[in-house]
Amino acid sequence: MSTIQTTFRMLLALMIGAVGSIVFIYLSLPLPWLLGAIFASSIAMRFENLPILSPKPFSAPARILIGLTIGSAFTPEILQFIDVYFYSLILVIPYTIITIIAGMYYYHKYQGFDKKTAYLSSMPGGVIEMVIIGEEIKANISKITLVQSSRLFFIVVSLPFVIQYIFKVDISGNKLITIPITQTNIPEFAALALLGIIGGVIAKKIRLSAAYLIGPMIVSIAVHSTGVITTSVPDEFLKFVQVVFGTIIGFTFRGVKLKTIVKTLVSTFGHFIILMIISAVFIAIAYYSFGFPIISTLLAFSPGGQAEINLIAILVVANVPYITLHHIVRLFIVMNLAPIFARKIKD
Repeated sequence: MSTIQTTFRMLLALMIGAVGSIVFIYLSLPLPWLLGAIFASSIAMRFENLPILSPKPFSAPARILIGLTIGSAFTPEILQFIDVYFYSLILVIPYTIITIIAGMYYYHKYQGFDKKTAYLSSMPGGVIEMVIIGEEIKANISKITLVQSSRLFFIVVSLPFVIQYIFKVDISGNKLITIPITQTNIPEFAALALLGIIGGVIAKKIRLSAAYLIGPMIVSIAVHSTGVITTSVPDEFLKFVQVVFGTIIGFTFRGVKLKTIVKTLVSTFGHFIILMIISAVFIAIAYYSFGFPIISTLLAFSPGGQAEINLIAILVVANVPYITLHHIVRLFIVMNLAPIFARKIKD
């Protein structure tokens, strides 16, 4: 298949995702650009004759844009409160360990996974990283991929509904997230984008986890916290990012039999319930102990993918630095614990 054909098929997939987004906007459903794309692409990829491909190559630019947007929230005013987050951040350590132990017990005891596969399936975050480690220790890669993708699917789909219908925060329709491109300082944004690309490339070279997200985020924090740059990523770009991630998530189960998908979703739903209970306990502890806004606390202790959770945080105008720091700590624990203990597990 030529490069032109491949590009066309990915663009067609994104167009289908965008159509789903427009339908969700019309229905006034939560997070329409993200969830609409997920549902439209989930349906489309079941039709094998459709000339569509997952737009994975768009993931790196999309992550760079999210990283830049996250960094733009670290203003000089926000940074004054970093020390206040410390005790809440400490809670991430027991939260992550309990989540892993409970998940591993569930998948090994009740779903019949071998210990290595159960261990990596229980990790709260890092789908690609868990698959790589799984290949090294000869775990069941297909199960890890399906389970981790299902967990991400449940979390990304359920959170917007919880936020909108339980906590009454309106995230429906086609609202502005940041300023539109017509009001953006284009030269300054171009400089920010270039710095973000450089940050991503350097982070990748030094093998930093989630390089295309963390690298640009560090660069953006540096320039925004010092006031060197004040421009953020335009609204239109963030809508495109949502369609990209929504479409990629929808493609997760392509090529997998419907029976296998249903079985995986059912088994993962049990783990999802366990995650909700554990998260609810730590959210309550953090909320009543430190008094941070409930939406920010909810997102800080949600075991979803860092890029996806941070994107939701941006869309609901939550305390992005607070949430980001919690997910960085969780990712650090996961990425350091996973390889060490995975190699020591014996079935």
